[in-house]
Amino acid sequence: MAAPVSSVDKTPAECSALNVTSFQKKTRSKSISIPGTRPSVQNGQLLVSSGVTSLDYLLGGGLAVGTVLLIEEDRYDSFSRMIFKYFLAEGVVCRHELFVAATQDDPDDILQELPAPILDDVAIHRPGDQPRMSCEPQDTLDAMKIAWRYQNLPKVQSALASSSRFGHYYDVSKIMEPEIRQAAKWHRFYHPEHPPLSSGTHSPKLESYSALLKSLREVIRREGFDLNAPLPKSRNILRVGLHSLGSALWGDDLCCHDNPKNVHALTSFLYGLRALLRSSLAVAVVTVPSHLIQDRALMGSITRLCDNAIALESFKGSERETNPLYKDYHGLLHVRQVPRLNCLASQLPDHKDLAFKLKRKQFTIERLHLPPDLSETVSRVGKGESAAAACASSSAKHLDF
Repeated sequence: MAAPVSSVDKTPAECSALNVTSFQKKTRSKSISIPGTRPSVQNGQLLVSSGVTSLDYLLGGGLAVGTVLLIEEDRYDSFSRMIFKYFLAEGVVCRHELFVAATQDDPDDILQELPAPILDDVAIHRPGDQPRMSCEPQDTLDAMKIAWRYQNLPKVQSALASSSRFGHYYDVSKIMEPEIRQAAKWHRFYHPEHPPLSSGTHSPKLESYSALLKSLREVIRREGFDLNAPLPKSRNILRVGLHSLGSALWGDDLCCHDNPKNVHALTSFLYGLRALLRSSLAVAVVTVPSHLIQDRALMGSITRLCDNAIALESFKGSERETNPLYKDYHGLLHVRQVPRLNCLASQLPDHKDLAFKLKRKQFTIERLHLPPDLSETVSRVGKGESAAAACASSSAKHLDF
């Protein structure tokens, strides 16, 4: 039996070589630094702003790069179109590249209608800042306005805002200056300029989406947004805006028939779009006229093929437009789906009753809640009438108990 070798006879270099292990200290990977982006505090995903700060708050801080946001259009496509323009305007201000696809309006006309950014912080309305009287403290004013039994209840903050500012604010009453708009690099896809090719393998409905997906893939690979290829030193984000997919102007019959012939045309396109964005520095916003699609199961499949999904329900032309309960709002916003990225469970919004309104200059999303009834005349009149009625009835007829 061989005797054990003593480590006393070994040199310090030999001892250090024997003590080397495969353990390596885990270091934090460096995140990609791109203007107009920030990492998520929840899962480390790279985020961009949608252009609407309250919508960024609902989606967990912003839109994750490589994901798709689905917007179910309102009945007249007024407010969904506004969010679509906010998304593109944020890309112009952040110097991101744009890819705009439409069939009803020319992409050039859409870019000319982008709202103007508000660069002065003084003009920005910050939620929670209320006017205060200098002669009386705030506590005294609150005690005079509400009943004593409601003083210990938490105050309802209707505005949706984060502690850290992300994104920009825009004035919808003004359009963006041509100098700012012309400095942006963008790509266009106008469907009337790409007529469907007559072939036996693809129908005209599938050909429009195939041409759109092919054009987007070429832009991603040519401009250096593909993560599988060597990325350039100066990295950027591609913002993809696809307007009113599934409408009849795209050659699709989802909105025309209860049983469309090409029922899987749009779902196949969204499947390919999502796979393409997963491996690229791009983020997409897609609008769909869901109120024209009769098949609810098909609409559910379209929603599940996207990462984020919201629906806009406008009060215009409905009974709620004249309802005094909704007099301060222009519609309701429903969160259909939130993304599950790098985590087992997604963060759901803390409030499900949401409403949006268009102020004089800005579009905001707020929590919908019933204000307290502060009028005292109604209750006093009601009590007086009930007392008078009780006295009249007792004098008219004697009741035995």
